[in-house]
Amino acid sequence: MALGLSFPSSHRLDLSPYYPSISSSNRKVFSLPSLISSFNGIRIQCCPAKALGSPSLRRTGERILVRAAKRGEELKELRGRTTEELNEEVIDLKGELFMLRLQRSARNEFKSSDFRLMRKRVARMLTIKREREIEQGINKRLSRKLDKKWKRSIVVRPPPSLKKKQEEDQKATETKKSA
Repeated sequence: MALGLSFPSSHRLDLSPYYPSISSSNRKVFSLPSLISSFNGIRIQCCPAKALGSPSLRRTGERILVRAAKRGEELKELRGRTTEELNEEVIDLKGELFMLRLQRSARNEFKSSDFRLMRKRVARMLTIKREREIEQGINKRLSRKLDKKWKRSIVVRPPPSLKKKQEEDQKATETKKSA
């Protein structure tokens, strides 16, 4: 006995009050199983967009559209690059992610949003790279094999932000020596 309610299997239920679209001539009567719940569900009424009240709620949709447009522009720009350029960019971004992890572990100041942005950018580049492989007819197994080969061929190098920081440090030491 479920929920303490039991009905004989011959009991029939008319659903027309719950589904007003069923006309009186098309009313269907459904037979119920022997156990039935009295729960009819919750009706949620949707309010129109103008009744949302706060203007900040309406602006979020505009922000989403702007972000989507920027993402579309970024995708066009990325698709214009060659596969080798994408590979180099992926390597640089992964180096940047490593530097961010080091900053986080050392409890230095960093922007936590950069993690998400960089990971998403890397994912977009790898997606474009895979799309090109699919166009060439490379199956998933061969793609993974080529990916492993590519990862082994990567020469470890400092990320661009670290290079920039090292150059700035060199300029600062040169100015101190000359002064």
